[in-house]
Amino acid sequence: MTSIKTTGFTGDTLEIIAFRLHDQEFCVKTTTIREIRGWAPSTPIPHSPPDVIGVMNLRGTVIPIIDLAHKLGMKSTEANERSAIVVAEVHNMVVGLVVDRVSDILTIRGEQIQPVPEVTTSFDKVYAEGIIAHENGMICFLNLARMFKERDMEDMAA
Repeated sequence: MTSIKTTGFTGDTLEIIAFRLHDQEFCVKTTTIREIRGWAPSTPIPHSPPDVIGVMNLRGTVIPIIDLAHKLGMKSTEANERSAIVVAEVHNMVVGLVVDRVSDILTIRGEQIQPVPEVTTSFDKVYAEGIIAHENGMICFLNLARMFKERDMEDMAA
């Protein structure tokens, strides 16, 4: 008899925001999102980590802009007028995540989130909370707190 792993969300209802990076669908909890902005160029920072595109001014606060595709081990996003910046709060720091486009805001049941299969994938599986089988395809549920460790956030703020 095979045991089925659960993701720990059973019984909960979650609101998620889904977005595209290249041809893949990803999502995060809406509780981590502050706002969604249209694409605007950022100011590059010399010697910044490869996934940090630069910084931008968000109502008087300078925030780092992250190439989320690069952070996930994918080819960097070529930002254009359809791109969006998902502004999120992670470990009490605000960051902008560049995505190809925002797809939807969905309410899902916890039992819809399945564990990431034990296979080699194009991104570090520790970043993924699980996989959601949705009517329009599979959505990878990202965990921003694990993706951006507190130490990394401190380094970005420095």
